[in-house]
Parts: sequence; structure tokens; C-alpha cells
Amino acid sequence: MQAKPIVTPPAAGSHTHLSARVLGLANLGLMVLDADGRIVMWNQWLASHSGLSAQRVQGSDLFDLFPELRGQRLEQAVQSAMQSKLPQQLSPALNRSPFPLYPAGTWGGERVEQAVSVTPFAEGKERFCLIEVSDISTTVGRERQLRGQAEALRAQSYVDGLTGIANRRHFDVAMDRELRRAQRNNSQLSLLLMDIDSFKAYNDHFGHQQGDACLTLVAEAFAAMLQRPADLAARYGGEEFAAVLPDTGPEQAAQHAEAIRARIAALEITHAPAATRPHVTMSIGVASYDKNRLFDAATMLAAADACLYAAKHAGRNCVIVHNPAEQAA
Repeated sequence: MQAKPIVTPPAAGSHTHLSARVLGLANLGLMVLDADGRIVMWNQWLASHSGLSAQRVQGSDLFDLFPELRGQRLEQAVQSAMQSKLPQQLSPALNRSPFPLYPAGTWGGERVEQAVSVTPFAEGKERFCLIEVSDISTTVGRERQLRGQAEALRAQSYVDGLTGIANRRHFDVAMDRELRRAQRNNSQLSLLLMDIDSFKAYNDHFGHQQGDACLTLVAEAFAAMLQRPADLAARYGGEEFAAVLPDTGPEQAAQHAEAIRARIAALEITHAPAATRPHVTMSIGVASYDKNRLFDAATMLAAADACLYAAKHAGRNCVIVHNPAEQAA
């Protein structure tokens, strides 16, 4: 009968060696404080990211070693954990880089972003506190990049791809927002609808590529006329444009519209031979918010569109302003 091999349990020292090896391999910072806040353990990750060896920090008061941490959230978390015997977490959003830790081997420049947890524990009658520090720079950077991409996509969804001004979607959002504000504050709001005169003739004669160039030039000139931050210049569709003018009454809106009409005419863009005028012009309809008649987007758009239609029939290259009194009559 074959004798069973004798298994000798590992010596206590080998466990100590194994623990030290694991601590050295850990891909996060691990430190242990005693009840007086002195450092009794400091792993290799912390040494690599701080430039401070375990031998150098051993026995030091953590908050003497890093005076900037005194009175901050970390000190409060350590005190709270020791008193309540409950773990504490530091919010990365509010405590991005509490420890002066840097990419391994650099010890300068921009700190790594950190997630920090504080866990109290007891060893016999002695009480300690384990502080874990994780480098979340890559994760935070990725999230920041994704947010940036999402914001860029969102911005693109509100911009007309051809002309670079606001698109119809942006116009609808702005119109709704400013209408609610006008209703809430009983303030003024005006809308301009404008259309390039005889644009089909222009496209037919010069071609769509030149037509796109004309649209872009007109859009840039029109948008440049709106100086206030809240004003919105938008491409409403095709060769039609719109402007949302908060805190603007009918008279001031008419002045804005006339200035825009004159600016487009002054560009002196050569028109097609079949057009009624030798240069590109614009017809504009104007409507202003009225809590009794033009009280929503649909009624304001209908009124501005009717004025634009009237401007076309009045010979083009002119401004027609909606008159509630005439409508009531």
C-alpha cells in the first residue's frame, strides 16, 4: 500500500510574503491609518503615483504629510468612518483629485482623477482605517469625450447643414420657448418669414450648386443683421428663412425686416434673366404676438405667411406687416 504524501502547511512568513506581493501588484492605492491618523501601510501603487516611498511615509500623520487635505472632505470621511464604524465614499464629482497623485513616474503636471473610499476595521482592540484610491482618469476622460460627442451631435441636429444657421427644428424649439416666455411675462415677440424672390428661376438658370451658394450667401447676410443673443435666424425650408425676435413689437420688427431686405438687395447678386429684377431680392412677412389673436405658433406663422404671400403679390422685394385691426375689420 502506497503511503500518502505528507502536506506541510505553509509557514506564517510565507503568508506575509504573499500578502506583500498582492499589495505590490494591486492596481489601486491602498493605505491604512491607525486610530491617530498615522500611516501604517502604504502600497507600491501609492509610492509610484506620489513619489513617496512606504519607508518615507511610515508613521507620518496623513494630514501633516498632505496639509491641503486638512479640513477637506477626506478628513471628515476618515473621522466619520472611525466614529460610526461605517464605510464612507468621496464623490468623484466633488472631489476629483484629493491626493497629489500623478501618472506613474511623473510626479508633476495634471493629477489623476480619483475615486476614494474609506473603510474602518478593527484588529483585536486596535482600530484602523483603510483608504482605497482608484485612478478613474481614463473612465472620466472617456465619459467626457462621449459627452462632448453627444453635445456636438446635438448641436449639429439644430444647425442647417448647407447655410450654417439654425434649422427648422431649432426654429420650432426657439419659437415655442419664446412664446411661452411672452405668454408668461406678457412681453412682446415678433416673427419674420422671408423668401428669396424668383429663386426657382435662379436655380433653373445657374444650376443647383450655384443656387446653394446663393442660399448660403443670403443666409450669412441675414443672420449677421440679428445682433442680440436671443434673436434667432433660421432656414425655414428651401429658399425660405425665418427670424424669431423676442421683446420686439410690430414697429421695431418692421424696421428689422426692412434692414434685412435692404441688406440682401445690396449684395447685388446677379439674378436669372427670367426674374423680375436684375439682382436677388427678398420678400418678408411680419407678425407679432397678440394674446387675443396671435397667441400661438400656428396663428403667428399663418399671419406671417399671409403677409409674405401679400408681399409677393405686391411686386416682391418688400415688407408687409400683419395688422390685427385690418383683420378684425
